[in-house]
Amino acid sequence: MLSLSDNDRRSILELARHAVMEAVCRQRLLEEIPHIEIFQKRCGVFVTLHVRGKLRGCIGVIESNEPLGQEIIKCAAGAALDDPRFHPMQSTDLEDLEIEVSILSPLRRIRPEDIQIGMHGLLVQQAGRRGLLLPQVALEYKLTREDFLAETCHKAGLPRDTWKAHDTLIFSFTCEIVEQEKKPAS
Repeated sequence: MLSLSDNDRRSILELARHAVMEAVCRQRLLEEIPHIEIFQKRCGVFVTLHVRGKLRGCIGVIESNEPLGQEIIKCAAGAALDDPRFHPMQSTDLEDLEIEVSILSPLRRIRPEDIQIGMHGLLVQQAGRRGLLLPQVALEYKLTREDFLAETCHKAGLPRDTWKAHDTLIFSFTCEIVEQEKKPAS
C-alpha cells in the first residue's frame, strides 16, 4: 500500500476538486496534472462525492492503466457528471461538495472467513459479472461479513448468496482513504 504524506493527501484532494470544477463548470477534463511523484503511481482509485452530506456520485477503476493523477481526474469528473444513479452535478452544488478519494491496494483472493470488516473492500466475480464495495461501505451500513458479501453480490447483479458458490471468485483489497474534514451538520 502507498504511504501518503500530508502533502500527497492535500494534492490528491486539490486535484480531485479542480477536476470536478472543470467538469461541472466547463464540461471538460482537467488537463494540468501537477508533477508530483504520487500522481505517477499506478493503482486503482475511486472518487466519492457528497453534497450536503448526501452521496452524489462514485466512480472508480479497480486496476489502473494510466498514472494515478490521470485516473483521479477521470474518476472525479465521472463521479460529478456520469454516475447513472444521479443527475449531473450543477455549479450550485460545488459550495457544499465533500470529496473522498480511495486509493486501492492490489486485489488478492480471499476466503470469506478471512474478511475483516472495515479493513477489506470486496470484489465478487462470477459468470462475467463483477461487483465491488469499498471497505467503508461495510462500516457505514454496519454490515456483518455475510451481509457485506451478499451486498457485493447484489451490486454485481447476482443473487445475494452467490458468494457461497464454488465458482465464485472473491477478492479483497485495502484502501488508503483521503478525505477532507467533514463540515458540521447544520
